[in-house]
Amino acid sequence: MKKLLCVMLLPLGLAACGESGEQEVQQWMDKTKLETKPSIAKLKEPKEFIPFVYDKKDEIDPFNPVKLQSALAKLNPGNGHGIKPDLDRRREALESMPLDTLKMVGTLTQGANHYALLLVDSKSIYQVKAGNYVGQNFGLVTKVNDDSIEIKEIYLDSGGDWAERVQKLELQEAKK
Repeated sequence: MKKLLCVMLLPLGLAACGESGEQEVQQWMDKTKLETKPSIAKLKEPKEFIPFVYDKKDEIDPFNPVKLQSALAKLNPGNGHGIKPDLDRRREALESMPLDTLKMVGTLTQGANHYALLLVDSKSIYQVKAGNYVGQNFGLVTKVNDDSIEIKEIYLDSGGDWAERVQKLELQEAKK
């Protein structure tokens, strides 16, 4: 019974103490607010902004890769390794067509000769074999396989020299 009585009276005692303590804290806070004067440090004046005027915009861009390659080519002339197309030979019919417009649609074998069948403009089919020229970059057919043809192109690089690259034209599967 004593324990029950203590448990019931303890919260009442604490509540009574809390009210007076709370009032003291509130009075101290109000007094401190009145006595304390805020001090704000003055900000520095901002620096005056002077815009930069770029007056070289009409000159050559030094970061243009094409200009850089041509400048390097001028420093090291004759870098073409003796590669150049035969400009005096007779042009073939498929040399006027861009290489990406030609589609390989099949192959033929006649004796020892292997021919590739190329579809042009979805209406004309041409036969080509190793030694024929195709494409606009002096593309020489070097090998005809059952599923592709290999083409060695000669083109002008950015430095003005002739260079070679190998292209492959693969057999196009029929759409079902």
